[in-house]
Amino acid sequence: MIGLNGLVLKLIALTTMIIDHYGAIFQPSELTFRMIGRIAFPIYCFLLVEGFLHTSNIKRYALRLFTFALISEIPFDYAFYRGIHWGHQNIFFTLFIGLLAMYFIERKDVQESAAPLIAVGAAAAATFLSTDYSFIGIIYILVFYYSRNLPAIRRMTLVAGIIFFTNLVSTGWIQQYSLLSLPLLLTYNNKPGPKIKPLQYAFYSAYPLHLALFAAVVL
Repeated sequence: MIGLNGLVLKLIALTTMIIDHYGAIFQPSELTFRMIGRIAFPIYCFLLVEGFLHTSNIKRYALRLFTFALISEIPFDYAFYRGIHWGHQNIFFTLFIGLLAMYFIERKDVQESAAPLIAVGAAAAATFLSTDYSFIGIIYILVFYYSRNLPAIRRMTLVAGIIFFTNLVSTGWIQQYSLLSLPLLLTYNNKPGPKIKPLQYAFYSAYPLHLALFAAVVL
């Protein structure tokens, strides 16, 4: 089946994220970098859902996200705020909270009627902790999760509508460029790509490492 696999999507997300961070830190008045960077987060949300649905060990997956959230926080703070900053936490925390939300929603001992409360609780936690993308990130993650069984075109159409409306009422116009990620996701071929542990950890490590490098330059 022709299309993009998970590895290629990760490369696109990583590249556009680094471009975004470069622009935010070094050329904040040049919005082109930020526009390109909007592509990254929906791809990461999509891949988080794929990872959740196919992982053989959800607890290990969650621990990995939380560990890298902790590792990344100091580089994140120094890259964006030039020192320790408690008012904004890195994106790994958002992904971790989103993963926990999906986990509790799917637990067999949790009633279906509790799902909205879990979703609201996750959004509230992301907002309270001031994680990157805040409650918007949880909405992105859960819309990919709840639309997972729809045919691809219907799924991305629904996702596009919800993301557009969420962006419209809660963020600036530039966030609408996140919709550019959806045609890429539409080509996903349902294959994760090579499963190589060092490569997997390289993608995780790239986040704190590039932020540490940027922080070293600006300090």
